[in-house]
Amino acid sequence: MRRDPIELEIFKNIYHSIAEEMGAALRRTAFSPNIKERRDYSCAIFDSGGEVIAMGDHMPVHLGSMPMSVRAAIESCEPGPGDVIMLNDPFRGGTHLPDITLVAPVYIGHKQRGKDALATAGEDARAGRGLRARKSGGRPDFYVASRAHHADVGGTYPGSMGLCREIYQEGLRIPPVRIMRGGKMEADVLALLLNNVRTPDEREGDLGAQIAACHTGAERLHEVCERYGLQRAKRAAKDLLEYSEQMMRAFVAHVPRGTYRAEDFMDGDGIGERPVKISVAVKFAGNMWNRVSDPVRTGRRPVSTQPASHLVTLDFTGTDPQVEGSINAVEAITYSACFYVFRCLLAEDVPATSGLMRPIRVIAPSGTVVNARPPAAVAGGNVETSQRIVDVLLRALAQAIPDQIPAAASGTMNNVTIGGVDPRTGDPFAYYETIAGGMGARPMKPGVSGVHTHMTNSLNTPAEALEYSYPMRVRQYSLRRGSGGGGKHRGGDGIVRDIEVLTDAEVTLLADRRLRRPWGLNGGQQGMPGKTCVIRLDGAVEELPGKFNVRLSKGERIRIETPGGGGWGT
Repeated sequence: MRRDPIELEIFKNIYHSIAEEMGAALRRTAFSPNIKERRDYSCAIFDSGGEVIAMGDHMPVHLGSMPMSVRAAIESCEPGPGDVIMLNDPFRGGTHLPDITLVAPVYIGHKQRGKDALATAGEDARAGRGLRARKSGGRPDFYVASRAHHADVGGTYPGSMGLCREIYQEGLRIPPVRIMRGGKMEADVLALLLNNVRTPDEREGDLGAQIAACHTGAERLHEVCERYGLQRAKRAAKDLLEYSEQMMRAFVAHVPRGTYRAEDFMDGDGIGERPVKISVAVKFAGNMWNRVSDPVRTGRRPVSTQPASHLVTLDFTGTDPQVEGSINAVEAITYSACFYVFRCLLAEDVPATSGLMRPIRVIAPSGTVVNARPPAAVAGGNVETSQRIVDVLLRALAQAIPDQIPAAASGTMNNVTIGGVDPRTGDPFAYYETIAGGMGARPMKPGVSGVHTHMTNSLNTPAEALEYSYPMRVRQYSLRRGSGGGGKHRGGDGIVRDIEVLTDAEVTLLADRRLRRPWGLNGGQQGMPGKTCVIRLDGAVEELPGKFNVRLSKGERIRIETPGGGGWGT
């Protein structure tokens, strides 16, 4: 059956707009500045098989790995109508413990006129209905999922992002469990979670916002199916998956055949000083398309001589073993970074679905920093190692398609957490933020200054929101002039963020690119490395490494200067 390109474009935008509206609902109803100001969340829609068919323009590190969490939720819980599954386990599709994912099934045939699609908290969705659906073998028509970074999930340090040696120190690890069953909140599960975090009211509010986001997605999917019909909507989802795959195959088939190798290093794991190597070999199998049916040339459905083959292999063999510190990345993170890099190589209008990765094989050896095993500490793998995986992939691809690859960006999310007791309320607080840096220069233009790049797509917390919500004062917030690498096109500059604590507080930092600078391309110069210091009450300045935890007294400051991007060309 010939695909209707107009209908395909319509449904692509319908599904994408639903994911975007889910994100808007989450942002508007969230309690924490980390979500409502920084937008550290992601939402997506999945078909009945758990394959992603649309993503919001949210966090790449969340989105590429979310299908694994959805798969774990489906396999473990078999959700029925009105159920919502919660999990954060990094070894079951999660990223790190603060990122809590909610997954909800959407049963189109079960919605009654005038009733909520999800039958959210406070309304009975008739739990027996879900039981009958499970017993009869019926499965959901779609799934919706929301993931958000919670500013604290327990553990040794406020903010749950400190230097740890095993995952048990990092916070509460949640396997796939029902937080809602048949439309009713599972009060005991919620109580177990809230009794193990420092900021329970904020956590409860943010979880409610995630449920609202899933409810919004389910409602919109019901409306779409009511207007166009369920089978038509599901056929369009299948076509989007196939179209994404074909566009990826068409692109990679035109990359020069060969194997391109690269390596890069993390400064260290925060426990020892040894650099940690990440190595990749990117192998392109060559052009598999029949020239007459090449979709880039003809716009027709392509015919591959090996339609089920992998045209690209991303092999991380040679990467260092997992380490004692918390920079280990789980397999879902590595997969997510690969998804992000190859999605960036395509035109903006290609739908971001699971189909994009069908022609790509990822080899991440078990027990390495790109596929860590329990009980490895993983808090920094999600935010720091993911950035280096992107760097090493881009460095390899620059050998194959040099006119499309930028120089290295800042290469770190500069994760700072500050926690203590707010003297205004007497309650514990936990502040978390990632601080932007410089973008790497591009083949045709300079890099952008003071921007979140690659696996993060968040914002910095506005100074006004930070000072309103927490006992802190922003003393300086500016660009770090001259930190970008020189060249024909300069790298973007980093940021200076100077924060004074107004109460005694515990401060942690997970950052990188303090010893090894962001690299330039085609003769461009390296960006400046980042640096961090603490200014004590007596004016003494203590230079600190990229990964540490320190106790600050009231009136003391932490000053973070983020790296600039690499330059491009001479």
